[in-house]
Amino acid sequence: QVQLVESGGGLVQAGGSLGLSCAASGRTFSRYAMGWFRQAPGKAREFVAAISWSGGSWSGGSTFYADSVKGRFTISRDNAKNTVYLQMNSLNPEDTAVYYCAATPSFLRIDTASYDYWGQGTQVTVSS
Repeated sequence: QVQLVESGGGLVQAGGSLGLSCAASGRTFSRYAMGWFRQAPGKAREFVAAISWSGGSWSGGSTFYADSVKGRFTISRDNAKNTVYLQMNSLNPEDTAVYYCAATPSFLRIDTASYDYWGQGTQVTVSS
């Protein structure tokens, strides 16, 4: 069982930056790939970024991004702190959404159905 708690959302002007954090419970955090998703009003939840798990001889850290955020957002993790981060730069109003972190035992996935554990979400609002 993994419990996830997001933080760091808020209101920011277009062109600004914001950093999100997701703290996870449990001692096997490093064995879960972590993803960030977002959901805007009236829209389906969409993939934003993911980072692979680490274990054994695999140091982990492979990442994948949605095209809409590539080059602007950076996902990272600190296994010692059981935390995954999403640094968001050059934000625009289209980035406004509730952002969720999620965990999956799979290596690196972008589909919501593959993720077993979800946080409660944190609101990010970008004003024009």
